[in-house]
Amino acid sequence: MTKGRKIIKVVIIGEKSVGKTSILRRYVDKRFVTLKPTIGVDFVMVSENMVTLQLWDTSGQERFRSLEISYYRGADYCILVFDVTNEKTLYDLKLWRDDFIEKTEIRDPILFPFIILGNKIDDPNRVVTEKAAIQWCKDNIGGNLTYFDTSAKDNINIEQVFKHISNQCENQPQSNEIPPEQLISLTEKKSNQSSCC
Repeated sequence: MTKGRKIIKVVIIGEKSVGKTSILRRYVDKRFVTLKPTIGVDFVMVSENMVTLQLWDTSGQERFRSLEISYYRGADYCILVFDVTNEKTLYDLKLWRDDFIEKTEIRDPILFPFIILGNKIDDPNRVVTEKAAIQWCKDNIGGNLTYFDTSAKDNINIEQVFKHISNQCENQPQSNEIPPEQLISLTEKKSNQSSCC
């Protein structure tokens, strides 16, 4: 029997203006645009091989923090984003991670897959090096971490982040698979269609 498509919920979090929405838009729309801050949450679904990624882009603004619990629930991956030109946004990742763990009640935070993105590496005012970011994350966040330096503007490592997630998930058992018989092909034509003219 053929395996069904896996649905993987990915939550993208971090301080405001670190580029969460730009990363999402670069991946989904294949372009970079200057954006206004996200109000609440944005949601898109993207298929990669036999995996469907539900991508949840949350606002980094304080006034929307109370909404997060409903968006975090059921997440399979959490992407933590910081701005390499603003060291404080790196240090705040621990708060974001701890908040995520608390609100989702993850049983084993050490095993939960977190992906750290150091965004805006295209900016010449970079203050956090890749090496320093990785070391800080190991020392302060720990657990099951993967790190990527990214640039939504220059499209550096954006595709690789989401391919990494889908590749990791393809061979893992998942309770929310869509059975193959429920998949609908949008390109397949039915042979018994009739024409009116």
